[in-house]
Amino acid sequence: MPPSKFFFENIYKKYNSRDYTYSDPISLVYRYKNKLDIEIAALISSSLAYGNVKQILKSLNKIFSVMGNSPRLFIERKSEREISKSFLDFKHRFTSGAELSIFLINLKKALKNHGTIENLFLKNMPENQKDIETSIYSFINAFNFNACAPTLFPCPEKKSSFKRLNLFLRWMIRKDSVDLGIWNNIDPSKLILPLDTHMLSISQKMGITQRKDSSMKTAREITAFFRTINPSDPVKYDFSLTRIGILKNFKV
Repeated sequence: MPPSKFFFENIYKKYNSRDYTYSDPISLVYRYKNKLDIEIAALISSSLAYGNVKQILKSLNKIFSVMGNSPRLFIERKSEREISKSFLDFKHRFTSGAELSIFLINLKKALKNHGTIENLFLKNMPENQKDIETSIYSFINAFNFNACAPTLFPCPEKKSSFKRLNLFLRWMIRKDSVDLGIWNNIDPSKLILPLDTHMLSISQKMGITQRKDSSMKTAREITAFFRTINPSDPVKYDFSLTRIGILKNFKV
């Protein structure tokens, strides 16, 4: 039988602190204060959040050092050719500099056409907000436009759990000492848990799920459990629960 809400609240109180964000890519987003800079930095950081945490942070620092003090101004002012040239030598696991450039150029087009990432997401969200999963698929298709960056934004047809986009949405929509909560038009109760190997393993050991795959179906099942103990904020415990495994393997 899975633990009670009391158990999860204690884990939350212990780990849900910026003191532990050194082990998470959100730590690099905190340096920005302007909403558009935060959005852009958060989308880049969450999209590259795969693999070893130290390598993720190293790769992100390379990107942000090129972009300077304002990711927004870099994206808006640089031409597509200049963006591509800036990241010729970039490499993060399966993501090449060419693919990163496609992703950033897609971002440039999204900002030009919609003003903010939030506007683009809301445009692809049903008015009743009942199904954020459908909104995720629509958003990815709209964002990718004519070119795809599969290691950063998986194709919707693959029905993955979209862990990294759900992570981005958690950062943008929830607000506490870790999550930024700069989007105010989407109810946190609609969020889907960002399902990674740490959360899947934890959920299996706690009896929350018996599923072994990291599909959207599994993410929804685990989210449904947390919604029973915290209906208004089902992804509240994500950061604190995953610290247990991540901190064990991350030494500063």
